[in-house]
Amino acid sequence: MNKKDHYLKIVEWSDEDQCYVGSIPGWIGKCCHGNNEKEVYRELCQILEEWIEIYEEDNIPLPSSIASKKFCGKILKKIILQPDISRANKKNQQAQEAAPLILGR
Repeated sequence: MNKKDHYLKIVEWSDEDQCYVGSIPGWIGKCCHGNNEKEVYRELCQILEEWIEIYEEDNIPLPSSIASKKFCGKILKKIILQPDISRANKKNQQAQEAAPLILGR
């Protein structure tokens, strides 16, 4: 397996730029663009190979890839309860129920 195969390569459509944009998350930001998705991917792979060569020539350690990171595999959902709102709604409902009694209806 080539070293470049360890890195996530993303090619996505940019509404702002009206073209495809390529990036390597966690290492190389948006670095190439074009109207053809496959050509942008090829260019992105070439840029990644060049960056790997430069790092190796300069004896700089390669950044860790997303593929090598361990994730827990859990999806967490945070729910924020707002009890003040529910209490306010309950008081509002009680006030509406009491209104006919107060007004003599």
